[in-house]
Amino acid sequence: QEEMRAVHQSLDGVRKNLLTLQPALRTLTHDYNALKRQVRDFPALLNEAIGEARIEFSQAVKHVSDTNAELLHKYRKELHLRKECHNQLVRLRGNIRVLTRVRPITTEDGVGPGAENVVNFDPDDDGVLYVAQKGKEMSFELDKVFKPSATQEEVFREVSPLITSCLDGYSVCILAYGQTGSGKTYSMEGIPSDPGINQRALHLLLSEVKERSNSWEHELSVSMVEIYNETLRDLLGSDPSNSLEIKILPGSVGELYVPNLTQRQVQSMEDINKILELGHKQRATEHTNLNTHSSRSHALLILTAKGRETSTGICSTGKLYLVDLAGSERVSRSGAAGERLREAQCINRSLSALGDVFSALRSQQGHIPYRNSKLTYLLQEPLSRDGKALLLLQVSPAEKNINESLCSLRFGDRVRAVELGAPTRKIEQLPVNAELAESESPVLRSTKGTSMRKKPQGSVRQRTSPP
Repeated sequence: QEEMRAVHQSLDGVRKNLLTLQPALRTLTHDYNALKRQVRDFPALLNEAIGEARIEFSQAVKHVSDTNAELLHKYRKELHLRKECHNQLVRLRGNIRVLTRVRPITTEDGVGPGAENVVNFDPDDDGVLYVAQKGKEMSFELDKVFKPSATQEEVFREVSPLITSCLDGYSVCILAYGQTGSGKTYSMEGIPSDPGINQRALHLLLSEVKERSNSWEHELSVSMVEIYNETLRDLLGSDPSNSLEIKILPGSVGELYVPNLTQRQVQSMEDINKILELGHKQRATEHTNLNTHSSRSHALLILTAKGRETSTGICSTGKLYLVDLAGSERVSRSGAAGERLREAQCINRSLSALGDVFSALRSQQGHIPYRNSKLTYLLQEPLSRDGKALLLLQVSPAEKNINESLCSLRFGDRVRAVELGAPTRKIEQLPVNAELAESESPVLRSTKGTSMRKKPQGSVRQRTSPP
């Protein structure tokens, strides 16, 4: 009985312990079941959390992107405004605008390291160019940079406002400058299916004359000359080998003209095409190591626009000089010898004289050495402080041409600082019923700038701001 009592007491203790453990067991079972549910639901919760995090991150990235896009838009807008202000300042100062056109890599560049592209462009500024040389990158800031993909129409659109100025009585000059084979002749003359500046300019002027026919009477005449070995030749004459001279017009104050220079009136595109074809055939070109069809002379297309306003009788005379300069070259690279060597030396001397004129204009010297070459002497009027000028730099992007390309870009950088001042508009006040005067002999006149000059029959040259 005592043993039984002891067993019963132990059993009562066990029962009490069981009663105590049952709530804890229920708690553990509940926690275990909750944990199993959490483990089972964890992938879904994890995916949901990741999705929310992705959404928040995407929103943050989008906000940053929108902010950056807005800042970039504002930057480009300010850059565009700065460019417009700069261009306006250039026009007011009369600075020579400098555009650069980079030609594509061609088969003539060959293959290998020397044919690699070393020219890069700024994605946000169309006036900045980068050139890599020996691991170093140099930047050049110009008025406009055309990439290799730029079309003839894009280039012409940039220069067209300057071209139409000749109808208002201004003397305008556009020069294509660069090494041999950089694409100067292509930009100026183009090909039949895609003409260059020359043909497009004449077509534009014909269109402008037609639009102004209600209030203006215009007469357009064209001359084409080349300067070959410091000899001025008439490309539209019967014998292009004849040498012409630049002379001072008798009775004038320093005005220049070219006796016996052929001038042909243009009234349609047919006239233009015939003239350009004839002039192109008679231009001097030869093969060199740098170019299979190298221009060995400076070719100038000169358009004279004489106009009379029918209501007031005011007459204007404007000139447009479109100049395809011969290519600058190093004799060691071009392989020039004999006659080709003499041509190269004359070309380089005349280009050097052109650089001297720009340097003198830049430093505002009292004496400008126009007479140092036939080229600068002929271009005295548009390159004086009475004219408007634009330089189109042609650049090769090939690594083997890096030295010539850098020389051209540095030259353009210096020219860009030249201030010609406010151009002079050449107008004459004539009676309302006066007929449009015709020149007895074709002349190319260059006038030294004065804000006002007395002329016979009450004519006045008036300095005005650019249109």
